[in-house]
Amino acid sequence: MRILLSNDDGYFAPGLERLAAALAPHAEITVVAPERDRSGASNSLTLDRPLMVRRAPNGFLFVNGTPTDCVHLAVTGLLDALPDMVVSGINLGANMGDDTIYSGTVAAATEGFLLGIPSIAISLASKTAKHFESACDVAVDLVLRHARAPAGSWLLNVNVPDIPRAEVRGTRITRLGRRHKAENTITMKNPRGETVYWVGAAGPAADAGEGTDFHAVDGRYVSITPLQIDLTHRDRMVEVGDWLSR
Repeated sequence: MRILLSNDDGYFAPGLERLAAALAPHAEITVVAPERDRSGASNSLTLDRPLMVRRAPNGFLFVNGTPTDCVHLAVTGLLDALPDMVVSGINLGANMGDDTIYSGTVAAATEGFLLGIPSIAISLASKTAKHFESACDVAVDLVLRHARAPAGSWLLNVNVPDIPRAEVRGTRITRLGRRHKAENTITMKNPRGETVYWVGAAGPAADAGEGTDFHAVDGRYVSITPLQIDLTHRDRMVEVGDWLSR
């Protein structure tokens, strides 16, 4: 089995290194990741300049582009053989609710899915990263399940609570929750006296009830959300058609 690993935290991120080590006994691993932290890059492709691929001392390949660039280059020409799976992560921090729209971690997996490859985005739901091993165990379990019984092409967004594996209460299949609007932009002066802006932090969870990814992780469960890419709001098609016919 061949697995392509990527992330949005950069090829030097400890979560990526831990994930590669955990999966290596079970598959042929190739790592293609950004050269620097590209968190929040979403599904952007670099089209205004050429990209370069370099090899780190540990064998990981890194690209001066986005997570989507990494997976796209790997699948469409860089690799000699197509991977059987794309796994993105382990991200430092949760990717739940609206965060999935902006997440480079999810975007890397999404690109694999769009190219016809089963893909998983996996995140550790904290900023302290005390228990990467818990997320590694979940990733290994999902990969082995796929190896035993492939289920076609799918895209899974996985969030693991940052607790010891023995304290994880199980797995929940969830839907994405929703957040409140983001906090206000932070305005400040740089050393030259120019006004600069920092994007505000994400707001707290608004829709975090039972069945959501927020609720599962808060309850010490692994959240697994199947994602789709079709953005069509089918329930509004007739309404918009009626509006345009007036």
